Parts: sequence; structure tokens; C-alpha cells
Amino acid sequence: MTEISRRPRRSVLYMPASNSRALNKARSLSADALIFDLEDAVAPDAKEVARDNLLSALKQDYAYREVIVRVNGASTSWGRDDLQAIAQENIDAVLLPKVESAADIDQAVQLLKDAGASDHLPVWAMIETPLGVLNAQQIAAHERIQVLVMGTNDLSKELRVPQTEDRAGFITSLGMTVLAARAYGKEVIDGVYIDLNNEAGFYAACQQGKTLGFDGKSLIHPKQLAVANEVFSPSEQEIEQAKIIIDAWRIAEQQGKGVVLVEGKLVEELHVIEAQRLVGMSSLIDKLA
Repeated sequence: MTEISRRPRRSVLYMPASNSRALNKARSLSADALIFDLEDAVAPDAKEVARDNLLSALKQDYAYREVIVRVNGASTSWGRDDLQAIAQENIDAVLLPKVESAADIDQAVQLLKDAGASDHLPVWAMIETPLGVLNAQQIAAHERIQVLVMGTNDLSKELRVPQTEDRAGFITSLGMTVLAARAYGKEVIDGVYIDLNNEAGFYAACQQGKTLGFDGKSLIHPKQLAVANEVFSPSEQEIEQAKIIIDAWRIAEQQGKGVVLVEGKLVEELHVIEAQRLVGMSSLIDKLA
């Protein structure tokens, strides 16, 4: 089940909520989405300060940028307080760490509801454990889930596989998560690339992620934004070809045909749907400030 996204999520940047300067700087960055992080990026003794920083930052205008808050797990001593603190704030989604089942989502949703959150507040889920990967289908099927996010750092530890350039040890997990997301019409974001000095490696990782079917890349530094935005945007060639397919299909429909040849290649309705998705995404990107 494929849907045309209502907004691009090419670049999804983690920002530590303990760093108030970073949260303020985020208003000028070219990220499609910002994850204000209360979890891994914040030391245990800075959790409460980070939460206070976050609440102050959420009073600011982040324009077109989607604002998501990653909370600590509900089983931790900070998780419930995080959910209560953000329940009625102006955010686009809440990101739950280490989701392993639909029950994890139900628990968080109930805590949010008890704290006064809207029933329509979207939930994003981190897939970063073996059980999370194995249960990705039931997680993606949950009605409140909007996006799945790969957590390859934790997954590397749990699977005992190294983070090689070709990510061979992750291919099964990445593929299963993409399949689950697509089966239920949800979006899916690739994991982070941690070597900030390897520009060629990062570019290759983005290309691989796009080839595997991801909608965008989660990032750990603003210097990664330009490449992620470039790679996960439809290219000019892709858009030109998509428009040719759409136009040819429109003519074929007028002639009562169910298939058409475009530059010697057979085009069916499924190809047209993908062409329309690419053109629609390009239009959304063009509208960004």
C-alpha cells in the first residue's frame, strides 16, 4: 500500500535538547525534520535541564521544519515525565525509542492521553533491537504510527555486527523494516552515519538507503544536510521521465488502452502511480522556504 507523502522527510536531524544553542540554530537549518532528543544524546544528569530547554525551544517558530521529540523509554525514570511534559506542546510527532511491540506504543499513547495529548498526535517508532525488527509489521500496522526510524547504532550492538561501509550485517533488518512500513503505507527513515569526516562514505550510504527504499536519512550533524537533501530528492532526470510517463498514460487512457510503450518500455498503471509520487514530492520540495 503506497501513499504519496504530504511532506518531504529527506533529512531528519537529531538535536540534543540539552544544548539550547543547537535548538535555536535549528530554526535556520535546511532540515526537513528536527528530532529534539531527550534520550541518547543527553547524559543522565542533564535530563531535567534538557526537558526545560526543550519546552522553551518549542515556543519558537521552526517554519516548515517538522518538529519531533524523542523521549526516554517509558520504563526509565524519565520517560513518563517526558511524555507528560510534551503532551500538550505544539509538536508534529513524538518518537518512541526501542519499540518492540504494539503494546509499547499502546502504553505511550495512554500516558500521552492521560496527560491531555490529542488523539491525533502522530507517533514515530525507533526500530533498533532484534525484536523490534521481527515485530516491525505489527508496529507499522498500529494506527498511531506514522514513521519508522532505524536505530542502527543500537542494532549494531544487539546484533553483534560491525558498521561496515556496505552495511552487510544490517541488510536483512533494513529490508524487513522497509517492507513493514510499505505494507501499511507508512514512511521509513534510514539510520545515522557516524563518520563525519568521510563525505564519500556518507554519500554512498545515502545512495544505498534510497536504493533500499528509505524516504530519508537520520542525521547527527548539520554538515550532512546538503547531501541527504540532494540524494533523497527526485533528480531532474527522474522528474522529466515521470512527466513523460504521466503524459503518455493520459493519452493512452483517452484511447482506451491499459498499457503504453514509453521509449520502448512497457508502462502500466503502477508505473504511473510512482511517477505521480515523484512529481508530487518534487512539488512539495519546491514549496519549502
